[in-house]
Amino acid sequence: MNIAKMMKEAQRMQERMAEAQVALASRTVEATTGGGKVKVTATGTGDVTAIKIDPQVVDPNDVEMLEDLVLTAVKQALEDAKKLGSDEMGKLTGGMKIPGLSM
Repeated sequence: MNIAKMMKEAQRMQERMAEAQVALASRTVEATTGGGKVKVTATGTGDVTAIKIDPQVVDPNDVEMLEDLVLTAVKQALEDAKKLGSDEMGKLTGGMKIPGLSM
């Protein structure tokens, strides 16, 4: 393969990756804890966009439990977003690990 063809292929892959990033930003993942009492929504790029808390889980005498539920849901949403991003980028790279492309 000549260098010009390799450069052209690299440019096409870069364009497809940019398109995938835009697509990931429009996709969402949701994670829930506490039997659905706390729900966190994040984009495929890892931005948390919403946190919903069922009023029944709000207990002024047990704020620590609510904090734990929120933290757990946020961590799960971010983990799911990271997996979604890795899966989508893996489709473009054929599973190759390319430095700087991991979510």
